Amino acid sequence: MNISIDLNSAVPLFEQLRGQLRSLVSSGELAPGTRLPTVRRLAEELSLAPNTVARAYRELEAGGVIETRGRHGSFVSSHGDPTRRQAQEAAAEYAARIGELGMPMPEAIEFAASALRSLPSR
Repeated sequence: MNISIDLNSAVPLFEQLRGQLRSLVSSGELAPGTRLPTVRRLAEELSLAPNTVARAYRELEAGGVIETRGRHGSFVSSHGDPTRRQAQEAAAEYAARIGELGMPMPEAIEFAASALRSLPSR
């Protein structure tokens, strides 16, 4: 697991850690069920305060990215990437609504593609 923290960044340390762990899960580098280092061990490895790591873990757990199993530790959620899951749910809701409206699929796809193209670049 390759994580680097920029102490000079304006981004809070816990947010840098949270974002990098989430990216590792999204990319598949951290597969579902992977055990994460303990808060203390990761804090030592990254030269961070344990509370910083604990906050990142709490926020990841609240977002469904990781799950804590008491004394057994923290693991990448077995439910997969929550961003992808939420996107699939949104797509299913869109498809259901389009079906209710009786819109032809090619037109519905073009509406969705147009809406996505209008989003700011990331």
